[in-house]
Amino acid sequence: MTAPLSHIRVLDLSRILAGPWTAQHLADMGAEVIKIERPGTGDDTRSWGPPFAVAATSESPAISAYFSCANRGKKSCAVDITRPEGQELVRKLAVKSDVVIENFKVGGLKKYALDYESLKAVNPRIIYCSITGFGQTGPYAARAGYDFLLQGMGGLMSVTGEPEDKGGQPVKVGVAISDQFTGMNALAGILSCLIKRDRTGEGDYIDVSLLDSTIAGLVNQAATYHITGQSPQRLGNAHPTIVPYQVFETADGYIILAVGNDGQFVRFCEVAGLEHLAEDEKYATNPQRIVHRDSLIAQLIAPLKTRTSIEWITQLEAAAVPCGPINTIEQVFADPHVQHRQMQRHLPQHDLGAFPVTANPIRLQHHDTTSRLPPPHLGAHTLEILSRVLQFDDQQIAHLCQAGIIEMR
Repeated sequence: MTAPLSHIRVLDLSRILAGPWTAQHLADMGAEVIKIERPGTGDDTRSWGPPFAVAATSESPAISAYFSCANRGKKSCAVDITRPEGQELVRKLAVKSDVVIENFKVGGLKKYALDYESLKAVNPRIIYCSITGFGQTGPYAARAGYDFLLQGMGGLMSVTGEPEDKGGQPVKVGVAISDQFTGMNALAGILSCLIKRDRTGEGDYIDVSLLDSTIAGLVNQAATYHITGQSPQRLGNAHPTIVPYQVFETADGYIILAVGNDGQFVRFCEVAGLEHLAEDEKYATNPQRIVHRDSLIAQLIAPLKTRTSIEWITQLEAAAVPCGPINTIEQVFADPHVQHRQMQRHLPQHDLGAFPVTANPIRLQHHDTTSRLPPPHLGAHTLEILSRVLQFDDQQIAHLCQAGIIEMR
């Protein structure tokens, strides 16, 4: 069956995570994604290791585990955009593309005539997405933005970690979540503009920032501030508006108990032999449990330590009380449900035989949404792109290669 975006060509000028994450999703949906990289070194994350999936050689930089997480399905074209001939190559590719994604500093591509206005002049239908730390306007627009900084500046770390009165400090999320928020927002913007262009024929410009995306990702915590005027505080693993909804220690480890309504609380108390708590008006409803959070949790700690994690999970699941383990990543991919969902895939890759990747989580009836193309070696597709897309002949390509404008593998 035809992939949803098989008619779309994307010029990916981005690097690190947010932009490549966006472009990888477009590739998974069938778009042809041409990743423009610097000759010699390529995307910075190629060297962000160990671990490395493919070691560096005298002919090619490494493919790190980090690089592999956001660059499958793409074709690497190594072009030196600091030189006029390289800039002209990218403009020619933009003429034949539908989408451009870039994450240079604000105004960084204008000196190369690769900014939106320059590319719009040669392709009015182009959809151009700029991803930055702070957006194209505002007092911070010129600043570089990194995920860790934006988790802090965007408020996310203020609600992540143990409470201050328990000796806790602000903690970042264990993955680059601000980059992911931003990548998904960029993806939504691009798809929206593609739909609009089908109707109007018009291209568009998209401005997405890590700061805006992190703030939007605060969801209910931001809403709490809007309504109360008070900044929510860190609660560790507890939930600000649902109780009990946190991690508890068991006889041999930890479980997550996620009691989402009053009926579930009654059933939990029955399984735990704590029926008197469900009958106590201080704990009978969730609003009351919020008010009396500390006294309730204090009465749950000791009983939950009397059984093993698997005993609690088995008994609570049988009573339809939401709960679960805290898995290591190894345990995640060993889980039979995860294996049934095929969330780890192995792509054919001549250096390794099979290249392991995490699958795209979206499932479509008629299209496998995890691209079969492994993360590319630097410049692996330069020859193909110049000859097929731009129809350059051997002499033109040889000249560019000898001049150091392009790199082929």
